This record gives sequence, structure tokens and C-alpha cells, in this order.
Amino acid sequence: MNFPQPGVAVAFVYVSDRERALSFYCDTLGLRLRSSDAFGDFIDFGAALLRMTVMGPEYKAQPHPVLGWNVDDLASAADVLRQRGIVFTFHEGMGQDEAGIWTSPDARTKVAFFADPDGNVLTLSQG
Repeated sequence: MNFPQPGVAVAFVYVSDRERALSFYCDTLGLRLRSSDAFGDFIDFGAALLRMTVMGPEYKAQPHPVLGWNVDDLASAADVLRQRGIVFTFHEGMGQDEAGIWTSPDARTKVAFFADPDGNVLTLSQG
């Protein structure tokens, strides 16, 4: 699709507790809050925006990744997040290394999985 004047891309993540999620995305991950309204917040996400929408206490995250970052050095990026309290997710039978990093069979791609406080699956990837 070719938009006549493409705007800024926006990714969406849904949360149950606004303050807890803002603390995670801004304080723990180091992203910057751009603006807020009655329904959620816009967070700077590189060349895009992340729209964090509050769904209320009944919100349940899906089991698949909803947001990720492609980084140049996955091991270093994962170490930084570990120092900030992030715990990476291990999936049984996936063959991740001791740091929780999965390497594709062709060794070109590496992925590490973690979750926000609502259980939304987030990823770091390289390759």
C-alpha cells in the first residue's frame, strides 16, 4: 500500500494498570512519555509512537509477542534490561541458551522474550 502522505507509525499495547505500565515502559525500559489523555498515553518509540491504552483490570494479555526491538547486540541489550530487573522468559523445548536467547537454525537470527507487568510478550531480536 502506498499512502499519499504517510504519518508516524503507531504501535498499540493494552494494559490493565496505567501507573504500573507507565513505570515499566518509561522508568524500566527508558522510553519517554510524549502525551496523555483520558484513555491512555503516547510513548516515543524511535521513529514511531507506542499507544498504551488502558483497558481496565479485566484485561488479559495474549500469549504471542506484541512489541519488539531489533538491536545490533542482543546480548548487551539483554544485559542492560536484566540490570533494570527484567526477567527473560524461557520456553520449554525451544533450545534457548542460559541467558534466554533463542538462535534460529540458520544462526542468522536471535530472539529473547520478556513480558511487561500485564503479561504482554515483548522481544529483543538481532539479525
